[in-house]
Amino acid sequence: MLDTSTEPGVAPADTSYLERRNPLTGAVATRMPAHDVDAARAVADAAEAALPVWSELGPTARRTVLLRAAECLTARADAFVAAMTAEIGATEGWARFNLQLAAAMTREAAALTTQIGGEVIPSDKPGCLAMSVREPAGVVLGIAPWNAPIILGVRAVAVPLACGNTAILKASEQCPRTHALIVEAFREAGLPDGALGFVANRPEAAGAVVGALIDHPAVRRINFTGSTSVGRVIARRAAEHLKPVLLELGGKAPLLVLEDADLDEAVKAAAFGAFMNQGQICMSTERIIVLDAVADEFAERFRAKAAALSVGDPREGRAPLGAVVDLKTVDHVRGLVEDAVADGATLLTGGAADGVLMPAHVVDRVTPAMRLFREETFGPVVALVRARDEAEAIALANDTEYGLSASIFTRDAARGLRVARRIKSGICHINGPTVHDEAQMPFGGVKASGYGRFGGRAGIDAFTELRWITVETQPGHFPI
Repeated sequence: MLDTSTEPGVAPADTSYLERRNPLTGAVATRMPAHDVDAARAVADAAEAALPVWSELGPTARRTVLLRAAECLTARADAFVAAMTAEIGATEGWARFNLQLAAAMTREAAALTTQIGGEVIPSDKPGCLAMSVREPAGVVLGIAPWNAPIILGVRAVAVPLACGNTAILKASEQCPRTHALIVEAFREAGLPDGALGFVANRPEAAGAVVGALIDHPAVRRINFTGSTSVGRVIARRAAEHLKPVLLELGGKAPLLVLEDADLDEAVKAAAFGAFMNQGQICMSTERIIVLDAVADEFAERFRAKAAALSVGDPREGRAPLGAVVDLKTVDHVRGLVEDAVADGATLLTGGAADGVLMPAHVVDRVTPAMRLFREETFGPVVALVRARDEAEAIALANDTEYGLSASIFTRDAARGLRVARRIKSGICHINGPTVHDEAQMPFGGVKASGYGRFGGRAGIDAFTELRWITVETQPGHFPI
């Protein structure tokens, strides 16, 4: 077990502990020493000290460590399942999918080590050899959330490490053990001491600890996945130091069902997108925008599908829906549903929650005037919005501050591409769900969903410095 009291350069922790309770039972799920500002700075110092060792390794050596890290992650499968179930109420299926994709992301990062290239650029100056070269940026701070903790924790550090940076994983206060397991796996794989730091703080200390890490001179890049409100705070703090930030923030993903859609496929994709992990995914389908011509038929089919999704104790593994992360989520979803119904919407299926076990909710005839249309729900509820025609459907899809993922269902691929080009989102899928992630794809959003891209070659751009270097091969001729 990773002992945060023995981090490189960190004195033994005092009596201050981070405690996470099981959302289902209220019992203590995790208890570990909490980092304060001084301890967090010491982790950054250790990452800075490890930078020359790790960055000067050749690409094959870094690739070997990362490939081994993928195996070390996989070997901890049962521990990850236990931690995610206890800390956030996740189902075993969601935990194992997290681990599968996180291991793939680590292997993809390993493959990138030999793709961090540059180019020779023709120079107008005789005898001048001009080159662009990519080099490690320095220490990378990765701040990961709780909802897909293995995927997003690994994503925060794997490509930065592949690029020769050292990294710090700032754990979520809601799943510190899950995030600690990631660091254990990478360290076991052979990273130098300090090359991957771990910081876990109490919730009330989050602002001070994250601020100290952003301010640390060695930290040269920050990536954050989480809420838009916190992303703005991090961006402002980093801007004071002119430090680049990669932000993947909130979402309000629309799924458009055009009149020529395959309704069976649309129903399946919409149910998966809306209710996988209880709707607690940044890409979750939060608005289904259906053309009037097929709205009644789609609504009935989708109601039946959602009503058949049972919710149960994730430890028993008998229901597709598990627990939401806390009672605040239950209250938030219930408030949005009640507000919409009071304003004229229709609840097609749903019901009372049993603690943090909340059934799937489908609300029909939602309009842009309702909070359910506007606010990110991050829970097991989806709004059905009716549109007269394609143009209104596109306008409704874009009528949001967010722009992460979107989806369009139509049997006409050319039409789907045309509509996709008009949707303002970083990601758009035609005849597929809004929830879709692959390690090699450029992942990120626009507008209030953030900026920058994780994944594949886009990750190399995010976590390296591009430098111009010249070599003069002829005697110089100067005007003075």
